[in-house]
Amino acid sequence: MKYTLVIFLALFSNNPREIARVNALKLTAEQAYLSGDFDLAISNYITLKDSLSVDEDEINLNLAHSYYNIKDTASAKSHYNTLSASSNRKLKSIAYQQLGVMNKDAGKLEESLQQLKSAIKADPTNQQARYNYEVVKKQLEEQQQQEQQQDKQNQDGEDENQENQENQENQENQDQENKDQEGEQKESEEEQEGKEKENQEQKEGEEKEQEAEKSKEEMTKEKLKEMNISEEKARMILEAMKNNEIQYLQQQKRKATERPPSGKPDW
Repeated sequence: MKYTLVIFLALFSNNPREIARVNALKLTAEQAYLSGDFDLAISNYITLKDSLSVDEDEINLNLAHSYYNIKDTASAKSHYNTLSASSNRKLKSIAYQQLGVMNKDAGKLEESLQQLKSAIKADPTNQQARYNYEVVKKQLEEQQQQEQQQDKQNQDGEDENQENQENQENQENQDQENKDQEGEQKESEEEQEGKEKENQEQKEGEEKEQEAEKSKEEMTKEKLKEMNISEEKARMILEAMKNNEIQYLQQQKRKATERPPSGKPDW
């Protein structure tokens, strides 16, 4: 980063010895700063401020630059913030520029952009502030685009997850319906098979009965044939036997209901 080291020699004082000391410390601080000995520069600038009560914007700016170079950002920001209220518009612009650069490095792009804008407003000729303003503006736009793209990806991911979940639920419901239908169909088939089996068994039973009856008839015919009796004659005999059996049963019934003669034993 480029910035101007400000040297301001004390021109007015009632004590020539004090003037000489102040100017000597300023010169020593400048030489230390230019040689990269920022700790020595800070020590001399603090002596000027605290011991000699020299509180000048130029000294505060050089002190802030020194703190910035040793990466003491808290002290550097403190002095730059003090200078941001300076009536010297060029120094004020430099202070805002430095604050903007520090916030850019810290990733605080929106705050940095506002401070760089203030630097340009304080001194429109500050080209470094303009350059950094354009750099931060572009970075902020890219960051916003990335955030929008990330939000879109997150939303697309949520929509996809929701769609997958709905598809999975629909598939599970469809599988359950198919399973229920298969179960009902299986029950219907089993019931139909049971009925068919029952009908088949009934049919087979009837056929067996018919075969048994037919076999019985054939055996009867064979026996009648052996006995040399015709079927007609056999029916007549059976009919007569039935009639005799009926008459016998009727006679037994009448005997059971008759009372024995009075005064006689029933045996």
